Amino acid sequence: MPDVGERPRLPAVFVDRDGTLIEEVGCLGDPADVIVLPGSAEAVRRLNEAGMPVVAVTNQAWVARGRLTHDHVEAVNAEVVARFAAAGARIDAVYFCPHHPTDGEPPWRAECECRKPAPGMLERAAEVFGIDLARSAVVGDLPSDIALAAAVGARSILVRTGFGEDQWTNHRHRFTVQPDLVTDDLWAAVDWLLSR
Repeated sequence: MPDVGERPRLPAVFVDRDGTLIEEVGCLGDPADVIVLPGSAEAVRRLNEAGMPVVAVTNQAWVARGRLTHDHVEAVNAEVVARFAAAGARIDAVYFCPHHPTDGEPPWRAECECRKPAPGMLERAAEVFGIDLARSAVVGDLPSDIALAAAVGARSILVRTGFGEDQWTNHRHRFTVQPDLVTDDLWAAVDWLLSR
């Protein structure tokens, strides 16, 4: 009989925060400015019901640039989780990268393993939650989200919310990795994932 440490690893869905779960508003430091995108809470709830962990992952170089503090980002993250919970949807964790390779001052100006498309945030979540990254998916509105999926062998979905429409319509030639799917929003992304 396998021990607890040998439990099967689960697939998860890693979701970008700004532009995918909530509206993209730039330097978001005030929890009152959080606006949940239509259908996002319902999409997360469907993943919950399917038994798939939902983990938000977000680059927050505003910290490196001195525009936000860790506390600002944590407060916004907590508000996002609370807004989804109020709608009956569970975000299991939120991970963020405060670094930038060229902006700001050390320790925030740094080459790191957590800034998307580097896989650090996903690897950390995989250890904590027992996630099988190769059976997971990344959903986001930027090429870095798609490249992040490729870095861990996960499926990738580009949503047209946030920066996604502009990125796909005007800049797809700059994508170093092509998404497995381009779709309107998180709801449609979840439809595709749950059909597989």
